Amino acid sequence: MGDTMKAFILGAGLGTRLRPLTEHLPKPLVPVMNRPLITYAFDHLIDDLGISDFLVNTHHCPEAYATAFPDQTYRGASLQFRHEPVLLDTAGGIDNIRDWLPDDESFVVYNGDILTDLSLTRAKEHHVNSGNLATLVLRSTGDELRVGYDQSTGKVVDLRGALRPDWKKRFQFTGIYFVSPEFLKYIRPGKIESVVLSFLAAIEAGESIGGFLSDEGDWSDLGERESYLNALTMLNRGKDEDRISSAAMIDPAATMDAVSSIGAGAVIGEGAEIHESAIWEGATVLPGSRLDRVVVRSGQVAGGNLSNCDI
Repeated sequence: MGDTMKAFILGAGLGTRLRPLTEHLPKPLVPVMNRPLITYAFDHLIDDLGISDFLVNTHHCPEAYATAFPDQTYRGASLQFRHEPVLLDTAGGIDNIRDWLPDDESFVVYNGDILTDLSLTRAKEHHVNSGNLATLVLRSTGDELRVGYDQSTGKVVDLRGALRPDWKKRFQFTGIYFVSPEFLKYIRPGKIESVVLSFLAAIEAGESIGGFLSDEGDWSDLGERESYLNALTMLNRGKDEDRISSAAMIDPAATMDAVSSIGAGAVIGEGAEIHESAIWEGATVLPGSRLDRVVVRSGQVAGGNLSNCDI
């Protein structure tokens, strides 16, 4: 396998559990430390695998992607967007991009709403050397231990209890998987359905659907606000300039902790206290306000004592 692997980023979800944060944005474009969540996926794939060719499927607020990436590039990599007027689910999304997918090389699928730094290099090598039709990247812990994985053979034997409900040892699917072109025969053309059904069909047919267990580093699914806010702590390893925009207007008498993020053009009033909160670009926090685990969206104004809410 060469270095031409393509990456399909799943960006079409509605993000209903994150509302109102996703009211006017697709979930992968919600700002995390003042940049779109999906850029962490791009960086991970570029840095680990050298990927330079991305396709993102879109549905909710597709115009937001054009605003975020007007020249359809990121760090020199090509970005293509494929709109789904009707949500096609994961297998349908892959079916919809068959014309873009390689005929002779594996590609990688990556959920656009996850945040992780696990090693993709080792996962790719495992997939290529295994001969698997698909290889799911797994973790031992998580909120949804749904994948039956046989560590002795390296094979996935069940998903969601559909084939082996008695299989006791379960793993968390990370939302990252490597796919060989031969797997596409298990994706039914024109169907709106989950790729889980395709994995199950391949397993039932005796094909090799593998797993790669990676418990290193961090992994989070930013599906709801708690995990979104927890990501501030998870990512708080860089410099303050990543976290607090130099284009924010922060009163000298305002105070904030070491994890909160403040976006460009945000206005933080005198005496405001900010704790574990995300203040988006162009948002305002009124003088004397106290915010604890609060998200203030672009253009919104927050005032008073606020806790665990979105403005």
